[in-house]
Amino acid sequence: QLVESGGGLVQPGGSVRLSCAASGFTLNSFDSYALAWFRQAPGKEREGVSSIRFSDGTKYYADSVKGRVTISGNYAKDTAHLEMNSLKPEDTAVYYCALRTIYSDYPFFAYEYDYWGQGTQVTVSS
Repeated sequence: QLVESGGGLVQPGGSVRLSCAASGFTLNSFDSYALAWFRQAPGKEREGVSSIRFSDGTKYYADSVKGRVTISGNYAKDTAHLEMNSLKPEDTAVYYCALRTIYSDYPFFAYEYDYWGQGTQVTVSS
């Protein structure tokens, strides 16, 4: 089970830190390969935001958030985080964390992720 938290209403230019707590999984173990954050805005398709590969810590960021977002993991607590800064109204979406258990050349194929959280809403508005 994956549980996200940390969303809410944020003013443009503000920051938010999302957390993803895993239970029943051990991040950075033999049965988990990568964790990603996806988001879905109303009327839009789900898109990948950021991903971290456990084996070597390689991180990926979508072009739309590059330079404003940092993904990290606290494996001792089986928790991952997404720090988002300089938020824009277009960042408004439901944010999901997801766990992939297999290798992939591309970090943001949603169908390759086996486990998903319920999502947390981030609304950027003044």
